[in-house]
Amino acid sequence: MGDDELIDLVRELVAIPSVNPSLGGGGAGEAAVARFAAGWLAARGFEVWLIGRDASRPSVLAVAAGSGGGRTLLVNGHLDTVGVDGFTGDPFDARIAEGRMLGRGVYDMKSGAAAAMIAASRASGSGLRGDVVLTLVADEEFASVGTEDSLLAIAERGIRADGAIVVEPTGSRLTVAHRGFAWFTLAITGVPAHGSQPELGVDAISHATDVLLALRSLDAELAARAAHPMLPRSTVRVATIVAGSDAATVAAHARLTIERRTLPGETPAAVRREIEAALASVAAADGIRWDLTELVSRGAFETPTDAPIQRVVSDAVLQATGTAVELQGDPWWTDAGLLAEAGIPTVLFGVDGGGAHAPDEWLDLASVQRLAAVLERSIADFCS
Repeated sequence: MGDDELIDLVRELVAIPSVNPSLGGGGAGEAAVARFAAGWLAARGFEVWLIGRDASRPSVLAVAAGSGGGRTLLVNGHLDTVGVDGFTGDPFDARIAEGRMLGRGVYDMKSGAAAAMIAASRASGSGLRGDVVLTLVADEEFASVGTEDSLLAIAERGIRADGAIVVEPTGSRLTVAHRGFAWFTLAITGVPAHGSQPELGVDAISHATDVLLALRSLDAELAARAAHPMLPRSTVRVATIVAGSDAATVAAHARLTIERRTLPGETPAAVRREIEAALASVAAADGIRWDLTELVSRGAFETPTDAPIQRVVSDAVLQATGTAVELQGDPWWTDAGLLAEAGIPTVLFGVDGGGAHAPDEWLDLASVQRLAAVLERSIADFCS
């Protein structure tokens, strides 16, 4: 594999700003980098579509069809990045020093996208029986609309993936599980009154204090549950509180944002019931009303231990490096959760580096070469 070709492709992708505009700050979005990736893949024989519900923020779906009779492998990565506040110099001019590349997106995760493009183009030219499907998506850093759109586009075209690799940075370890999350808002409504006569009102802040204690008790219950072998425990916490109007008025309103981090097997419906039970345990004051609204929930994921994709990638790492891969679980959520929910056995494998979402983002160059080699071997094995 041409080392220069891969490194040059990473730099080309980084040079096209694709800050997610949903994060604020007027980001450029993914259109330009998606068009570049689509053109690059089309020039190498892939059938390519720009897809998505928002034409100004497309994702790339690319397919290299096999000769027939083999398994279909989906490789997923995202094209959007977070913002560039705090960077010194040009964050989109990737710089190389002492075996590292620095710049916005080099680690999270344009190096993964580049490795997937190179590996898929090389492997698909070697007479595979199965299809290779690439989804290079928008909006992973905010609402994962791109992967949702990609799954819909795949289904519409009659494509059924037998396994998937998500090329998020994993430190060259194999991620086979991660937590999910659910976000809620809790609106508490009381009765206002003049601060000199609090007995005439019903204090929403006072009730919110009791809610905080009830959620702390729920978190203690979660801590006492059986641990997952690879993941941190389930948690619940209050992320934000907005309440009251001024110093002289009994608070008529309080609004809390609640975050619940979940483990495999914890469904959104069960999580909501637990939080509702905690809220119901608080003594109800006359005049207090509350309303719990789910903002978004994403399920945790875990790769089935007998999934062929786990064996294939593990074997590819051993062949490429001479060392058995380390399995791990991650505390955060990724688009792998959506692929798993769609019934596609999924693993994550990606580069080494650091500074994700920070001004000192960097990539270990040897690790992106390793990733491309592992992906090429995985595609050849899985799709043959």
